Amino acid sequence: MRSPIASRPPLLLIEDTISLQMVYRSILTSAGYRVSVAGSAVEGLSLFQSLKPAVVLLDLILPDRDGLELMQELLSLQPDTSVIAITANGSVNRAVEAMRAGAHDFLVKPFDENRFLSAVQNALAERSRQPEGPTPVVPPDRPGLTDASGFIGSSEAMARIHATIASVARSMATVFITGESGTGKELCALAVHANSNRANGPFIALNCGAIPQDLLESEVFGHMKGSFTGAISDKQGAATAADGGTLFLDEICEMAPALQTKLLRFLQTSTVQPVGATRPKKVNVRIVCATNRDPLDAVRRGQFREDLYYRLFVVPIHMPPLRDRGQDVIEIAEAALYRFSEEEGRQFHGLDPTVRALLLRHPWPGNVRQLLNVIRNVVVLNQGGWVTLDMLPPGLSDAPPPSLGPAKYPEQPEENPTDHSLVGLTLAEAERRLIEATVAHYGGSIPRAARVLDVSPSTLYRKIEGWKARAS
Repeated sequence: MRSPIASRPPLLLIEDTISLQMVYRSILTSAGYRVSVAGSAVEGLSLFQSLKPAVVLLDLILPDRDGLELMQELLSLQPDTSVIAITANGSVNRAVEAMRAGAHDFLVKPFDENRFLSAVQNALAERSRQPEGPTPVVPPDRPGLTDASGFIGSSEAMARIHATIASVARSMATVFITGESGTGKELCALAVHANSNRANGPFIALNCGAIPQDLLESEVFGHMKGSFTGAISDKQGAATAADGGTLFLDEICEMAPALQTKLLRFLQTSTVQPVGATRPKKVNVRIVCATNRDPLDAVRRGQFREDLYYRLFVVPIHMPPLRDRGQDVIEIAEAALYRFSEEEGRQFHGLDPTVRALLLRHPWPGNVRQLLNVIRNVVVLNQGGWVTLDMLPPGLSDAPPPSLGPAKYPEQPEENPTDHSLVGLTLAEAERRLIEATVAHYGGSIPRAARVLDVSPSTLYRKIEGWKARAS
């Protein structure tokens, strides 16, 4: 009969510091794990190929090779391996890069024993839940995926988003979704959940901006009977309800500073402590959060903790406004028309060419949410046939061209004079001046500046933080 330890999947620790090797190995073996230790990238790769471990604990700073490169090679050899990246306190950006490259989780030194073991346990739990074969991207008939037609589209922006979701869904990396109201941030979070190994677990959504601040802690972590006035019974919080699944925190930047501290501890320890409870409870939850604000601006203003921002902002996804998605407007409208027609028992043939043209030139200040409301209005108030201009809600069919409607952020400056002030600067200096000027022009909004410069917001965040670090 096999012993419990012998039956556990093997672990591989790649760490060059002898003292840390001994500490980590002692913790793991005391917890009943089989662990092999390598002190270099070469030795680690050799052990990996022979042992085929379920989990690799990898220090990103190794004497003979870059840890990130080694991780990518390990994952190319055995894609279902869960890699836990380990980095020093001053190298958080390296850990973020590792998460984006496929790491399951990361640990920042120094970390406590509970956090260490929790990371390993979560990695093994995720591995045991992996289904056979590939997971389809966002099943359209998934129960609870409300208004799924809002998350379709063949634009380049949406193709990038679907590729990012497919890449990160199965990891434990936190996903931070930004975008204007109505762009489909919750649908994006649902897509991450639906494509993860947690798809059969709960998806719990909590709007941090819609709950009074004095009740938000109870809503997130729960409370015990009698812990405060009005607590007439025990209440399970959203974090506990999401155990084994995904917790979606919408409007995360509206969270009170005191609760931000408790959320950070929750992320570090994977434990929740309801209001009035004396003991914490361990849960296995994947965090996805969203905001329609610029999160880095909230950090600068002191409204959002910087350490929590870096903990959450691992995989950023920016949902573009509908006005920037081109033909996606027609695809979404037609999909919604078909679905709403079935729900209401109507027979619609499609969109009249004049309606298509109007939908394409409308600025859509309410984004996808507004478009879906328009199509539902048409279906409910009309019997069927082709959708014509006279079927559209009042005010939409006679909407002015976008140039006369709500203000739209220009994609190019109105004037483009030659800027002789850039002459004599290095390319890096010129790039920095251009980025800073563009961000300033758009009122400090990183997402808007990124759209104009045709780069991802995460690229600008990384560059700006790098300049700040070098200046300090």
